[in-house]
Amino acid sequence: MNRQPNAYTKVIKDSLFSRTFSLNIRGNLFDLNTPKVMGILNATPDSFYEGSRVQAAEEVLRKAEQMLEEGADMLDIGGFSTRPGAKEVTTEEELERVITPIEAIHKKFPNAIISIDTFRSKVADKAYEAGASIINDISGGQADEAMFETIVRLKAPYVLMHMRGTPTTMTSFTDYKNVTKEVLQFFAKQTEVLKKMGHSDIIIDPGFGFSKTLEQNYELFRHLNDLHIVGYPVLIGVSRKSMIHKLLKITPEMALNGTNILNFAALEKGARILRVHDVREARETIELFSALQD
Repeated sequence: MNRQPNAYTKVIKDSLFSRTFSLNIRGNLFDLNTPKVMGILNATPDSFYEGSRVQAAEEVLRKAEQMLEEGADMLDIGGFSTRPGAKEVTTEEELERVITPIEAIHKKFPNAIISIDTFRSKVADKAYEAGASIINDISGGQADEAMFETIVRLKAPYVLMHMRGTPTTMTSFTDYKNVTKEVLQFFAKQTEVLKKMGHSDIIIDPGFGFSKTLEQNYELFRHLNDLHIVGYPVLIGVSRKSMIHKLLKITPEMALNGTNILNFAALEKGARILRVHDVREARETIELFSALQD
């Protein structure tokens, strides 16, 4: 029997998982050699998925505690909805939405790793001061020219996501000749800038659903292995997104099964962090994936 396909698959897997990654989080090494779960806490009134919206302090703490108990390795808090057509939010309003929840979570769960989902350097700075440890920037440093300087000064791990335009205009910027190649070029350029500034604690996020059509999302996903050329761990955020529910003609509330399937596929392609609304299911996906590895 010809076993060449299995041998080829093993070579690919070995190349994806033999590379070791860790982050320096406030002086402590955080291992990324096994996949991790990032739970989403949206401190917004208009997130595309209603189940992720948390606003009152008590509700935030309850949701954070639930996610940590279910196996979240980190919590990602955002105060600016990035769904298409979302209302513009001022810096002051964004700060009002996120700082109190971050302080509350940091006080009650001092060992919890908190990520702030923002493209504004002022919000990143204040959130870090309040207890956040990771900066998750959907603009990849394009929206605020002071962001990279802030990241370097804080020495904070940085999630660098690919997006064109803004959340309001991104649907008009999908004219790629080769979406995978152009996303790779973006990451190579931005990570090189950070590297020259002395910062290497970087996570890359291909930005599924941001300035990409349904077809482009799946084309990029099929070539997810190519992103490892950049040399940084990959975060995947497909949880309940339109690339699932539009394809299947369902609602975000019905998209958990599709989320789990794509998360498993992402793990097979070497993803190290799953950013999700449903922590327990993501943790189970990782455990099943790990049990199948040689």
